[in-house]
Amino acid sequence: MIEQRTITTGPGLTFDVLTAGPPNAPLVLLLHGFAESFHTWRSQVTALAAAGYRAVAPHQRGYSPGARPDTADASNYEFDKLIGDVMDIAAASEPADRRFHLVGHDWGGSIAWGIADRHHERLASLTILSRPHPNAFNRALATDGEQAQRSKHHKAFLEPDAADVVLADDARWLRERLAANGVPPDAIERHLAVLGNKETMEAALAWYRARGAIRGPLGPIRVPTLYIWGDADDTVGRNAAEGTVDFIAAPYRFEVLPGVGHFAADQAPERVCELMLEHLAAHPA
Repeated sequence: MIEQRTITTGPGLTFDVLTAGPPNAPLVLLLHGFAESFHTWRSQVTALAAAGYRAVAPHQRGYSPGARPDTADASNYEFDKLIGDVMDIAAASEPADRRFHLVGHDWGGSIAWGIADRHHERLASLTILSRPHPNAFNRALATDGEQAQRSKHHKAFLEPDAADVVLADDARWLRERLAANGVPPDAIERHLAVLGNKETMEAALAWYRARGAIRGPLGPIRVPTLYIWGDADDTVGRNAAEGTVDFIAAPYRFEVLPGVGHFAADQAPERVCELMLEHLAAHPA
């Protein structure tokens, strides 16, 4: 049974998490992206627990009211701090010398790539949904005009009024974007219950403002990696997705989901669960 609880990693950093599974089982951390919430992983948390894993899906920095530093200071949401949060949540969830499995979608995928680069010895496996390796993404942005067009909203999120624009008319932009990518109506409502207010949206957009428009390059990934990409993804094109293989120095599996959009865990939960469980079983902690 899924339960919601909190994990405190330091002063002013109390994270809401969805969790299920035996306390001492191998840990799987699942990191959501924008514009969603930990609810994107409900099906996966249930499936992982049934398979004997302990699944933990946090609302990350800013999405959790208890872990929301001042959004006016973008340095509170720098990439290093987002990575540190995840490592601290992992340390609070299991012994520090035990490896864990890491799953990330969209922005959560960016954080997961960074952890795999810097802390590869802590990971048993890496599963990424949608977000290409940053080097493949940078290359596509520089050489593929279609990818630049797909990513134009990233710069729009840097504008001071971005939260008001995204939330205008009962979050119409957000609702239409999620619906166009096949996210079911009930899932949309769950995400908007988290994101559909000015405080949380400002915090979510602070991630973009702290990073700016440039993604720092990473080294080759030395963790067994599953990369899941839907060929109807409206933000990640084929060049960036297929180019990810060039930056993996470990066992690698690339799975294309035909007709699936950017939010695969919500749109095709059964297939995502199947692929994830196969990958984790092949690379035990």
